Amino acid sequence: MRKQLSASLMALFSMEALFAQETTADNSVNWHVQPLMQLEKAKHYTPNHAEAKNVILMIGDGMSIGTITASRIYAGQLEGKKGEEHRLYMENLPHVAISKTYSADMQTVDSAAAATAIMTGQKTNNGVLGVSDKVALNNCQSALRNELSTIFEIAAEEGLSVGVVTTTRLTHATPAATYAHSANRNWESIANMPKSALNKGCIDIARQLIEFDYGSGIQVALGGGKSKFTLKQSGGERDDEDLILSWQKRYPNGTFVENKKALLEVDAASTDRLFGLFSDSHMPYVLDKSEMQNVPSLAEMTQKAIAVLSKNPRGYILMVEGGRIDHAHHANLAKKALAETVEFDNAIQAANKVADMDNTLLIVTSDHSQALTLSGYAKRGTPIVGLSDEKDQNGNSYTTLAYTTGPGTGNTLSGELTIDEISDKDYSQKANIPRASGTHSGEDVVISATGASASLFQGFVDDTYTFYAINEALGFRQQEHITTMH
Repeated sequence: MRKQLSASLMALFSMEALFAQETTADNSVNWHVQPLMQLEKAKHYTPNHAEAKNVILMIGDGMSIGTITASRIYAGQLEGKKGEEHRLYMENLPHVAISKTYSADMQTVDSAAAATAIMTGQKTNNGVLGVSDKVALNNCQSALRNELSTIFEIAAEEGLSVGVVTTTRLTHATPAATYAHSANRNWESIANMPKSALNKGCIDIARQLIEFDYGSGIQVALGGGKSKFTLKQSGGERDDEDLILSWQKRYPNGTFVENKKALLEVDAASTDRLFGLFSDSHMPYVLDKSEMQNVPSLAEMTQKAIAVLSKNPRGYILMVEGGRIDHAHHANLAKKALAETVEFDNAIQAANKVADMDNTLLIVTSDHSQALTLSGYAKRGTPIVGLSDEKDQNGNSYTTLAYTTGPGTGNTLSGELTIDEISDKDYSQKANIPRASGTHSGEDVVISATGASASLFQGFVDDTYTFYAINEALGFRQQEHITTMH
């Protein structure tokens, strides 16, 4: 009976017809269409167990499951749909695991410890970067003795090209975890470090990027944070040397760019090394359109990075961070957080489009969760950045999206705000617990993957698992790659 039913359903709904019949003429939904499409894909899907030549690791900083849900609805509503039935591009990746995100010392992890776990396969303490859990915050000498090898250092030593792309400062916690080791994630430039640490031999994070000496160094670095590399007299923070000039002396054939036009004009075929700094600090939010005019999108940076890196016959490893999702969440700027997630999703699609997916492992994950909630019983199609249809027990309206911690108190509104104000890109959702900045939350996050060896991602895992899976996918199975402290 079941076989007869399945055959009759599929006779009615070929794959081509399914796409056409997902919504009816009156804009109602044929609820069977999407699950049948997914079922057919699952039945005919063959995993790619080949060893990976390339790895693209994409991290949506602070991209909680709630963020994915709200961003899906937001993206769908931008296209004129009700929104809930929409699918982000990342939701098409076939292999999924759930990642536990606690750090060595905290139930709720910060980005430095989380990125260190992903990059090194070992959990560490909040606030430190690329060092083991033996290192206490600010302990320079201990950090120098307990540095951990990152997957980027390992890959570079194996002859792969390495690249880092981010919408934050290149010296910020997540991108820095690919190349830096520090007793404090905030030691981004020499100006941010105590003299005691400098006297003991610790080096600021910006200098570590420039002086990365594994393999052929870092071939591509694109993001913000120019002030961390330049001298005070040029508007930067440094009083020792201009690190951009130092990079240009070290790599005289390299290309340095500072704006969107220059990046897009780079000829990847004749460029072996690319360094781009597009803002003094973090790059602008995508909704701040006037500030984005001369700044490349995350998708544009990703595509250019892949074009440069993919020329290496040995392969490459690239980390791409949608870092401002997290920053918007910290300020309770829900609409900006959702827009940044859609921007990150666009970059995932761009990477999948230009990379050779027959021999590339594409991983999409987050470093930690955020305290964003979707609550109330809003009707389908209600603007996700608007008000719930319900009132609270006092008859006041409240927003569908809210935060547990952060700026402001009380989720309900007294009625003085309009829908237009609440939907504004700079409207800050209320929080139950007042703080100058919202906190991360400790829930698990999603890992999804496609391409070569993507089937390694399945079940519930620790965030450290990603390091070992990448090692396995690339064939780096030597024990020293897993245990080395240098």
